[in-house]
Amino acid sequence: MGKYGTAAIEAVRLYRQGLTKSPQDAWEKATSKIFGWGTSSQRKGCPRNAFLGLCEEGLVRGVEPGDYTRSQKNKSYAVDAVAILQRYPSLAGNHNRLWSKVLADEHKKHNSQMDVVIALWNAGLIQVK
Repeated sequence: MGKYGTAAIEAVRLYRQGLTKSPQDAWEKATSKIFGWGTSSQRKGCPRNAFLGLCEEGLVRGVEPGDYTRSQKNKSYAVDAVAILQRYPSLAGNHNRLWSKVLADEHKKHNSQMDVVIALWNAGLIQVK
């Protein structure tokens, strides 16, 4: 599991234990602990918005749906990845294949969004509707 996956799991733990007031705060605290406050890795938007997008849609266990991100693309990538994992759970072991299914015909390099989705999926923290 990559560091952003670890951050996502830690953010859920912090939020569910009431140690932060929002998923945004939980992400900030978790990534600060892992990467250091204010570093470029800590501020990286793609994994953050993938995490917040999943929370926003009510797909993360223990996190109420809400208004957590303005990002539509990274949110969409993460939500689509969950839908794909429901159909093809074996992709939870292959970031690149999952990313290629999410993008369909588009050619882009993933920017840790799949690390977040797969880590939460494998930890049993994704709830499907």
